[in-house]
Amino acid sequence: MTDIQFAAPCLFGLEGIAGDELRRLNVENVRVEDRRVLFTGDMRTLAKANICLRTAERVHIVLAQFEAKTFEELFQGVYHANLEDFIPKDGQFPVKGKCLDSQLMSESDCQAIIKKAASRRLGEKYGVSWLPETGVKFQLQFLILKNQVSLYLDTSGAGLHKRGYRAVGNEAPLRETLAAGMIQLTKYRGREFVWDPFCGSGTIPIEAAMIAKNRAPGLNRHFAAESYPWIDKAVWEQVKEEARAKEFKGDYRILGSDNDPMCVSLSMANARKAGVADCITFKDGDATKMSLPTDSGIMICNPPYGQRMMEQSSAQRLYGALGRHLKYADGWKKYIITSEPEFEHYFGKRADKKRKLYNGMIKCDYYMYLSGGRKK
Repeated sequence: MTDIQFAAPCLFGLEGIAGDELRRLNVENVRVEDRRVLFTGDMRTLAKANICLRTAERVHIVLAQFEAKTFEELFQGVYHANLEDFIPKDGQFPVKGKCLDSQLMSESDCQAIIKKAASRRLGEKYGVSWLPETGVKFQLQFLILKNQVSLYLDTSGAGLHKRGYRAVGNEAPLRETLAAGMIQLTKYRGREFVWDPFCGSGTIPIEAAMIAKNRAPGLNRHFAAESYPWIDKAVWEQVKEEARAKEFKGDYRILGSDNDPMCVSLSMANARKAGVADCITFKDGDATKMSLPTDSGIMICNPPYGQRMMEQSSAQRLYGALGRHLKYADGWKKYIITSEPEFEHYFGKRADKKRKLYNGMIKCDYYMYLSGGRKK
């Protein structure tokens, strides 16, 4: 199959980064949209996107796109999609999805209509009145947004943020795709010193090490499409071997610290599982008191938010203490994500840039301090 239309959903604010990743992978017809990136390609493209993308949440095949304001229009749109190109006679095809700002807002009803239309289409194409659904699972996803229906086939299985190195997390884990996006926004390429003073389960240091080494994030996991009969298994191995051949070797300076020894131990275990423990140092330390590890570098962190792990006033005091501690850290660029709207006030300095990002369902700002300089 060639010239397949793909869609890679992303966390809000990371779409442009995911688009750039796809372009660097030499993928064709990349188009960035709200919360997703569209592109075209073949089976190698499918495998490459799943294995190599750092900031996308999944890789979907676009089966159909159409307008639907009634259940009949929804049924007909799905019924006329070429589902038999991807779903075999015995394939399982469960349906799930979301409805947003549309005339069709009952997700359960839309799910039932789509299942019925898909069953009729496949039954007629295969000449049967009953589909056994005893074979491989082909997850159908739908999104109805402002009456525009997108019908997808998921190829990833578990979300792409599940790299396989973090079996358990700490109390407030940062999604791996978000951490990778935060790091890429710093333009880090492995040369500077990187420090995360609130490392938690180690996600930011581990993702930084993988970026420095140019290690594909999906090398150590399984994808749903690896079981699809129309993809040669050799394609997956070829893409993985090509990705391994592009890895860099070098000495990288990455530090993760936390004032909770349990988090430090967890981070070390996760780094070993990710295969980057040789690139990272983890140690106990209070971010507001410990000595700076070097005179210059990049600090990237996800400090506690008041609504997540501690009272808001405690979080605000922490931001103030951190700002005072870093007051004369002129050689450090600082990148801090938080949901606190008055962060700059408590930190004591206005950021050079801000970018809206979402940590799960929490609306945040990513504060970027691109140069040193004393607070005014």
